[in-house]
Amino acid sequence: MERLLAIMARLRDRETGCPWDVEQTFATIAPYTVEEAYEVADAIERNDLADLKEELGDLLLQVVFHSRMAEEQGAFAFEDVARAINDKMVRRHPHVFAEESYESLEHQKAGWEQLKAEERANKGRKTSLLDDVPVGLPALTRAVKLSKRAASVGFVWPSAKEVVDKLHEEVRELEAELAAGDVEKARQEMGDVLFVVANLARTLDVDPEDALRFTNAKFARRFRYIEARLAERGKTPDQSDLAEMDGLWDEAKAAEKA
Repeated sequence: MERLLAIMARLRDRETGCPWDVEQTFATIAPYTVEEAYEVADAIERNDLADLKEELGDLLLQVVFHSRMAEEQGAFAFEDVARAINDKMVRRHPHVFAEESYESLEHQKAGWEQLKAEERANKGRKTSLLDDVPVGLPALTRAVKLSKRAASVGFVWPSAKEVVDKLHEEVRELEAELAAGDVEKARQEMGDVLFVVANLARTLDVDPEDALRFTNAKFARRFRYIEARLAERGKTPDQSDLAEMDGLWDEAKAAEKA
């Protein structure tokens, strides 16, 4: 860890460092931080532990990079980041590090949310329950967090059935705008549909990003099957038609089920 911190300090040295590293800011590095987090998730999805080790290192470098820039500004250093997360984890696990006990996993989750709520209140900056839900999150993830925060004060559909009913309602509204040819309103209704889908995922305790990643992988796998079978026939997809490709899609589904 000390070597990594020293490497970053050397890279950021105004006299002898790397020109690219020296000119970076929190804002320019932030997209790389997000990208590295997704690459960690991708390695986990592929169950590639060797790649996961490397990607975790890349993600750790992002923490070190941000910490070094903050240290240069006299704001905080890496040690302060580590100290803050140490304190937070101990504070949020009183059943491990103190005398608290929970009757069940659900009771523990409720206690966790209560501790987080107290931390938000102690910061004294928010004017809304939703203020500290990061805007930069992927939209589906943020939708889940927004709806979860609202649900914590009772603003929630009672069951999955009511959410599904609302989903049908939003789809009908989308269909109406499509029929009317109003593209802008259709775009807005599409957002409403996705927000309700995110609510449904939260209600079912499903991570919509995980679910969509799974379906993306399934789609890619089946489309590659179509490409391979067409290649055997001396064709490419643009030389085929929907009927032929749809038939091959059904073959791919059947092969996976078998």
